[in-house]
Amino acid sequence: MNDSLDDLTLDLLEWLDAGPRPYSEVLDAWRTSCPRLPVWENANDRGFIERRHVAGSGTFVSVSATGAEHLRTCRGKKVMDAHSQCA
Repeated sequence: MNDSLDDLTLDLLEWLDAGPRPYSEVLDAWRTSCPRLPVWENANDRGFIERRHVAGSGTFVSVSATGAEHLRTCRGKKVMDAHSQCA
């Protein structure tokens, strides 16, 4: 993976670290048609994010355990427990 894609993927994980966000908001902000910067696709393919449906609220995206570990390893950042924000 190139450095700019990895940096942007880490930016996505940090953005999600603030708490789960609605799926539509995440796609609006991070999905791209640029084949050189597939940030959303990269994070999905590597298992760094997860989607959860919350009854009555919709689908939310958060950092997975794998993504949290990657963020901690690469940026030395403590990542919150994303599941506590969805319930």
